[in-house]
Amino acid sequence: MAEFTMPSLGADMDEGTLSQWLVHPGDHVTRGDVVAVVETDKSAIEVECFESGTVDGLLVDEGATVPVGTPLARITAPAEEPPPTTPLVRRLAEDRHVDLAAVHGSGPGGRITRTDVENAGPRPSPPPAGKPAARLEQADANPDRRQAGGRPGTPPAAVGVPRHPNGPAPRRTTGSGHAEPPAAATKSRRSTGGAKRVHASPLARRLAGELGVDLAGVAGTGRDGTVRAEDVRTAAAPGTSRRAAGTAREATARLMSRSKREIPHFYLSTTVDMTAALDWMHARNRDLPLSARLVPAALMLTAVARAAGEVPELNGHWVDGAFAPAPDVRLGVVVSLRGGGLVVPALAHADTLAVAEVMARLKDVVTRARDARGRLRSSETADPSITVTNLGDQGVEAVFGVVYPPQVALVGLGRITERPVAVDGLLGVRPTVTATLSADHRAADGATGARLLTALDRLLQQPEEL
Repeated sequence: MAEFTMPSLGADMDEGTLSQWLVHPGDHVTRGDVVAVVETDKSAIEVECFESGTVDGLLVDEGATVPVGTPLARITAPAEEPPPTTPLVRRLAEDRHVDLAAVHGSGPGGRITRTDVENAGPRPSPPPAGKPAARLEQADANPDRRQAGGRPGTPPAAVGVPRHPNGPAPRRTTGSGHAEPPAAATKSRRSTGGAKRVHASPLARRLAGELGVDLAGVAGTGRDGTVRAEDVRTAAAPGTSRRAAGTAREATARLMSRSKREIPHFYLSTTVDMTAALDWMHARNRDLPLSARLVPAALMLTAVARAAGEVPELNGHWVDGAFAPAPDVRLGVVVSLRGGGLVVPALAHADTLAVAEVMARLKDVVTRARDARGRLRSSETADPSITVTNLGDQGVEAVFGVVYPPQVALVGLGRITERPVAVDGLLGVRPTVTATLSADHRAADGATGARLLTALDRLLQQPEEL
């Protein structure tokens, strides 16, 4: 039996908050399935499991904050046959009241996909004002089942005994078999004229209580309007949302302070002629639809990844007083968050990707990192082996970054500008970009750094080979 533990989602993460479970005991999972949502100081992240099998038990309640490495769930040996779908798709089917047994899977091996569920039936319309959702009515109609399937780690409670010391009292059953709400809930319904219950995650409810936010007035950005923790922070009193945004800034500050305190940096720079790269890109874009056209950043990131593969001395981590080379290139991309702070999603096996695939992945992770409705996955936030920061779209001509520990190198890219350049004895105006390298002097020296920048320049002069 394997244990699913709280993962480390970055070098600066010591603990995380389990925001939401996406599986239940008895569910089948396969390696790579998203099984939970974890909130860090910077963002909410979908966490994938690394084992295949059946969920035997959930060990941590939603809303609990636990250290990295804490067991969150138990997973038994794999079942003989793979599940027909993923936990995320099963949850979507539950929300839309779709019977998965009647859905034909269009994925590999008959696997049911999100699109299959969406096409299987119409999106449920919201209940009329004053009436609870059908799903809640069904749950209330069977209090014994509700108690037995309550929060993870909470045993079924006897009638009249609270299920959780901080939770609501269990509902008694009337003679007609219908659930009778607790006195507090009954009083609330009388005073609000039968207002419907707000769908909110346990963490959002806890934050609402701490910050004094009325969930009824919060617009939810989760699935089917569910209120998430970030929605509560946004709706909090003036200054509270700024403090929440400042949490991400503080997390970045701690990591950067550690970097400058522990890492002896050295810096190099070079000017790269982008004429060949841009000519090749414009020629490619003429044959591509607008949505698939390339941008210079995709070319430069691909070139950085290939250069890192050629200079493995700068592709890895400084661990326990020694350099540990990474088995592949996980290219981190610095993304600035709208509320402040930075997050660094990683593109796995970036040195093997074509420019078009780097472009698609870059667009996807940046959109999800900044969008309140999107989440990064744990596999996308695991420690990159080398990082790129690109401030060219902000008009900056050169950027000398700070190395993200435990990495040993960071490449900076500036704005593409036209400059006078001498080529074959003739002076002309050409598009150029300043590429910089910040590196850890414990792991490498200037000559090694120069090899990486030289490889980057060479690759951008031969874009057809990227």
